[in-house]
Amino acid sequence: MAEQNPETTAAATELWVERTGTRRYTGRSSRGAEVLIGSETVDGVFTPGELLKIALAACTGMSSDLPLSRRLGDNYDARVRVSGAADRENEVYPRLDEVLEVDLSELDAEAQERLLTVVLKSVDKVCTVGRTLKNGTVVNLSVETDS
Repeated sequence: MAEQNPETTAAATELWVERTGTRRYTGRSSRGAEVLIGSETVDGVFTPGELLKIALAACTGMSSDLPLSRRLGDNYDARVRVSGAADRENEVYPRLDEVLEVDLSELDAEAQERLLTVVLKSVDKVCTVGRTLKNGTVVNLSVETDS
């Protein structure tokens, strides 16, 4: 049986942005989610680069959620910080650094080490955003016009 690509199935979430002003967009999903996007000079919005970083941090958090909740319980607190300066000459982020902050003080040193090994393996295996950034991807842009 052929593998299905989730992005091409009928149930795939549609994503788009709409221009709402000068250097302002609203990102939308077919599931009803919205995010405000704009330049650094606009208050109350994320820049596209910030959204990239947040997507990475969120993916890391979600990829580590199962092993952490199994060991710490469903109510553990965690934060994933992400940083990385843009290389404006080449318009890329040459490096992104993440820090997963989680309280493991209730575990002994050996249990902490085992859990962190499982967490890192989980993130490496299932964080789609991180895997995509590390491996690169092909991006195709086409333009549709009203003629």
